Amino acid sequence: MATQPSFFIPHGGGPCFFMPDPSGTWTGMSAFLRGLSGTLAEQPTAIIVVSGHWETDGFAFTGAEHPKLIYDYGGFPPETYRLRYDVPGAPGLARRAAELLRDAGLTANVDPARGLDHGVFVPLKVAFPDADIPLIEMSVDRTLDPDLHIAAGKALAQLRDDGVLILGSGMSFHNMRGYGDPRATAPSQAFDAWLTAAVEQPGAARATALNAWADAPSGRFSHPQAEHLLPLMVAAGTSPAAGTRVYSELVLKTAISAFRFD
Repeated sequence: MATQPSFFIPHGGGPCFFMPDPSGTWTGMSAFLRGLSGTLAEQPTAIIVVSGHWETDGFAFTGAEHPKLIYDYGGFPPETYRLRYDVPGAPGLARRAAELLRDAGLTANVDPARGLDHGVFVPLKVAFPDADIPLIEMSVDRTLDPDLHIAAGKALAQLRDDGVLILGSGMSFHNMRGYGDPRATAPSQAFDAWLTAAVEQPGAARATALNAWADAPSGRFSHPQAEHLLPLMVAAGTSPAAGTRVYSELVLKTAISAFRFD
């Protein structure tokens, strides 16, 4: 069984990949997500997706056998509230993941009723459209502490050896007022360059850098709140090796990137 990598992926804006896109805003991101499975040596045995759209006290994992979808977006066409992603859950994996975090001294629970929010089902419907790989969602801790999320990734790292693919789902730039504004291009590029350099360092140096993300060039402009960046911390924590940027482009006049950790 091949050890799976971990990724930090962008999930786009709302149900963006399933709406008309005449200007091609989401074409490149969609192509990256569609090609993700082709970069894996083997199909994953299961997938854990850390979503920036679920904040809890401590960490939590979805434990439903057949998770429902949470359409946590507003103002989109009616058909986007009828999207389906009938993926099987993995309650056993959820229990094991929570136990690994607790063994590392972290607070973690399983939520048997929680569904999958759009930070999960929207990008996964593109990346794994057959919906045949067991899937659980993981929350971010509402303290938004970077080091805590890196530690969570370290605790989950051994699951990769069992074929589990760990995905951090967020956005490397997430300032809603900046999207579409040409004045945001240069600041977003400055942060993206810093973030890429931080990710490309090995584990200990990377952790030190990522902990100081708010002091990076345009850090707080790029992330007024950290919830969409913290899934990156979990993915980074799963590997001591230097990360790699595997996707980058300007989307809505802002720099957006994705990263892989082997």
